Amino acid sequence: MTVPRVDVHQHVWPAPLVAALRARTRAPRLVGWTLYLDGEPPYEVRPEDHSIARRAELAAQDGIDLALVSLSSPLGIETLPAADGAGLLDAYHDGVLALPHPFGAWAAASVDDPDPAALREVLGAGCVGLQLPATALADADGYARCAPLLDELDRVGAPLFVHPGPAAADPSAPPWWPAMVSYVAQMHIAWFAWHEYGAPRLPGLRVGFAMLAGLAPLHADRMAARGRPAASGR
Repeated sequence: MTVPRVDVHQHVWPAPLVAALRARTRAPRLVGWTLYLDGEPPYEVRPEDHSIARRAELAAQDGIDLALVSLSSPLGIETLPAADGAGLLDAYHDGVLALPHPFGAWAAASVDDPDPAALREVLGAGCVGLQLPATALADADGYARCAPLLDELDRVGAPLFVHPGPAAADPSAPPWWPAMVSYVAQMHIAWFAWHEYGAPRLPGLRVGFAMLAGLAPLHADRMAARGRPAASGR
């Protein structure tokens, strides 16, 4: 039996999301193909990176049978006030669920006002699981806030994908700092937070971490040396 090749981490902005970002007057927003975010310098997006046809061709060339697209959490959409981010989340889901083969989709959700019913709806429409920003799952308070979403995933047996979230604003930092330092640190924290606050409560929930979790798994031996039992959970 041939095992399908799945890429669990791709970003492709479907047309409805691009239009919604261009309609905004504050971050996150697109002006042409220039992306403006709070906490990062303006970024020139390459339009070809979001060409559905081109990305499908690349997936075929790489032998990928299923490419799971997620909303890039550094955009900050999930962390916006719920009323402000709702239209962007709707645009993302409408667009990504309409993508052709070989694309699949991760759901996205507000962490300002977590709505398990909305998550249930997009999972039922075809999303394979939920992506959340690492910044939302960095401590006990974050797990308490996101509990309704995590409980829904656990109930239906769908996985969680943890992705870097928005970078903290630092005007003195070089342009590469958010991607190379902030994102990595977020993932490192989120991996340990999962083992401390998530896994004990939801031991059956499947979780994947982007960016090798900031290499946090390599430090399990150090964690044990500091008096913490070996990491548990999946």
